[in-house]
Amino acid sequence: MLWNLKIRGKIAVGYFMIVLLLGLFLLIVQGRIKELEKETELLSGHDMHVNELIDKIEKNVLDMETGQRGFALTGNESYLVPYNEGNEDWQENFADLKGMITDATQLENLENIRDNIKLWIEEAGQPVVQNKQQGHDDEVASYFQADTGKAIVDQIRSQSDRFREIEAGKTAERVVELKDRNQELFLTMYVLWTLVALASIIASTMISGGIVRAMKDVIAMIQGISEGRSLKTRLNVSTKDEINDLVETTNRLLDKVEKEQIASERITGMSLKLQEKTDIYSLCDTFLYRLATMLEFQFGAIYVARENEDELTKISAYAGGEGRNGVGRERIKWGEGLVGQCAQDQHLIHLSDLPDYYIPIQSGLGVTPPRQLIIAPVLFEGRTVAVIETASLTQWPTADLELLRKLVELFGVSVNSVTTRSKIQQLYNEAQIMNEELQTQSEELLAQTHELINLNGKLENQKRVAENTAAELETTNFELERSSKYKSEFLANMSHELRTPLNSMLLLSQLLTENPSGNLTEEQRSFASVIHSSGSDLLAIINDILDLSKVEAGKMQIEMSAVNLTEFPSVFQGYFGKTAEAKHLDFSVILHPEIPDLFYTDEMRLHQILRNLLSNAFKFTEKGEVRLEISRRQDFRSEEYTREGPVLAFDVIDTGIGIPPEKSELIFEAFQQADGSTARKFGGTGLGLSISLQLARLLRGHLSLEGRPEGGSIFTLYLPLHEEPWDPEERPAAADGHSESDEQGSADGERESRSDWNQDAGYEENSDGSTFFAGATVLIVDDDQRNLYALSQRLEGYGMRVLTAQSGFECLEKVRSTSAIDLILLDIMMPVLDGYDTLSILRDEMQLHELPIIAVSAKTMKEERQRCLAAGASDFISKPVQFRELIRIMRYYLRDRAA
Repeated sequence: MLWNLKIRGKIAVGYFMIVLLLGLFLLIVQGRIKELEKETELLSGHDMHVNELIDKIEKNVLDMETGQRGFALTGNESYLVPYNEGNEDWQENFADLKGMITDATQLENLENIRDNIKLWIEEAGQPVVQNKQQGHDDEVASYFQADTGKAIVDQIRSQSDRFREIEAGKTAERVVELKDRNQELFLTMYVLWTLVALASIIASTMISGGIVRAMKDVIAMIQGISEGRSLKTRLNVSTKDEINDLVETTNRLLDKVEKEQIASERITGMSLKLQEKTDIYSLCDTFLYRLATMLEFQFGAIYVARENEDELTKISAYAGGEGRNGVGRERIKWGEGLVGQCAQDQHLIHLSDLPDYYIPIQSGLGVTPPRQLIIAPVLFEGRTVAVIETASLTQWPTADLELLRKLVELFGVSVNSVTTRSKIQQLYNEAQIMNEELQTQSEELLAQTHELINLNGKLENQKRVAENTAAELETTNFELERSSKYKSEFLANMSHELRTPLNSMLLLSQLLTENPSGNLTEEQRSFASVIHSSGSDLLAIINDILDLSKVEAGKMQIEMSAVNLTEFPSVFQGYFGKTAEAKHLDFSVILHPEIPDLFYTDEMRLHQILRNLLSNAFKFTEKGEVRLEISRRQDFRSEEYTREGPVLAFDVIDTGIGIPPEKSELIFEAFQQADGSTARKFGGTGLGLSISLQLARLLRGHLSLEGRPEGGSIFTLYLPLHEEPWDPEERPAAADGHSESDEQGSADGERESRSDWNQDAGYEENSDGSTFFAGATVLIVDDDQRNLYALSQRLEGYGMRVLTAQSGFECLEKVRSTSAIDLILLDIMMPVLDGYDTLSILRDEMQLHELPIIAVSAKTMKEERQRCLAAGASDFISKPVQFRELIRIMRYYLRDRAA
């Protein structure tokens, strides 16, 4: 049941277990503390009261003795007051003390004390008082001469001291026992804390382990797809959480693409086979045989419409008998039966549950009736050129019916093409015969001239038919372009599905790495850093795949700018200095004196190529050096590239493992490396060099490779040396443009002004913006709870007040009910009311033209950004959100508030 929960539910279960164990821990400790309280009360209350009572009894005896002596000496009745009070009080105190004592020895001591007190009263106290009252002073004096009462009082004191000693010993025993109980309490607390810690570790390990394993499986599957493995691979996960949703969505997309790929391959294969046929009979036989193989029907026939005839002729049959005759009629008139009606109405007829006496399907072992009948018209330019009839033992899925329609459209073009060629050949033969007749029968010149005029008219008609055929070819080309569009849509959808969970994963892992609350250990921060690094690597792989797709589609463009070569040493030292130190390699950037300070090209593309080359150099170099040299050459000529005029050569030189000459061409292909083992040892998708080569061509340059005799490789990028701006539109047809991932990073005029404002205002990218943003109210709108949580945590750390909404409707409600919203982060891809409609309502209906609204989308196509800005967004940022870029944009739009 635990694995069927969502990720948030699993975490909640783990926390609930920890809280439950802590509750049990508190209950047990509370019970033990209550026991200690009782023992403490016994020690502080019982023992002290016992000592107090024995002291009172002893004082009572002392009061009686003092009163007796005072009265005996003075005869003053006032001395009898303490005597009488002591006589009454000692009995009450004795009763209280006896009720508190349970030890037999102590009880026996109390009895002895009582007996001695009574003995003193009977022999000393009472007789002296009575004699004095009666005036027998001699007897009183005689008593004090002997003073037998003093011995009894001394014995009472001795017995009282003995009683105290025994009670003090028992108190000491209780103190020792209390210390032992305290030790047991501490031990119990340590054991329970250990159990809670172990339970917490086990729960967190189980929950995080399941999530991490599922994510690794998803990443492995995506890497397999990027490496060009079979599309038949599918992933199964046992969980029922968001990871399962991602896996199911990916599997459905793969199913759709696989089916479209299979259908496209079948259509292409059929087209190639039909192009080889030049007569209608072989054309129909080939089409019917391959169609039966693809769609698995057991009987079929093709009826072709003859020109200027009102009937259809059976040209080919599959499993229908010997030759072209056999089962079925040879000729069918228009409107006659289902075949004739199909030709006339031009609608597909699909029948199921056929009667048993319908056409038999035979094999060597038996005979059975079909279960399904399909009659399809073959059309060309709105007219019926043939009819296909098939019978099968099984029902076809919808995909097979759709494939049949596409193949029938292709077949219609082929039938028209073959018949057109036959007519042209026939007309050509007729023309030859007529030419021969002209040569032999000059007297029939006038008649032949008329016939030639008619022939020319027919040829004009055939010319128009040929032009129509060319138009059909253009239609086929449009279908191929549409297939390419489907591929682009698939990549866009994949980008959205992958970037959405990556957005929250990268933001939260970066937040954990920064550890703002300081409650994580270094090991935990290291774990978070690994998660963030892995997510960034996955994002880089996705961007590489999208880059390659756009390059291959020829949809990239370049932006011209002045490149300052003197900055290259510091720039690339900043990129790779730490890498060189970590691998103990020498790294240098050498500028030859003949190169200019400035030249014109696309600086971002140039940096991308050089970073790819240097990254590979560092990856495959274990010791020695990596060097970037920039020099000037007057011209360049090779088999692959020739450039008249000066060029700049960017040489990336390393002392790494090197590349065999036979592998020098292979490594520039997508998803390829020089050796499969290097992929396992060094990692990588094999896209970097392929993209770099395409970008070099885009910049009208060339990328080459040569080995070094002493080991290692030299990659050289040749670029034209333009010291003046040049028009990138005047480029060869093979040049490419920039990908959607670069459009995300490109800066238009507005974003340049944002950057200038940030620097003018003194706000650097890494500066602390807590004071700047303090009190600002930001509304985050996203249907993904993970993204809401991640962005809220980051922005609240800057002192912002963060509101959240999970739909467009909730966003509108928050805006209506909250008047102090300073900025909105609006997700575009939301169900029911998406970001575009929400933008329209906020801008047009609610008239909030000044409120900054930043559109957030996992789709990174250039068209997506333009569409968002056209819909009313103030700015656009793509997922996964780069938090520093987001902060920089927010600073710009909240600058008036800060002022």
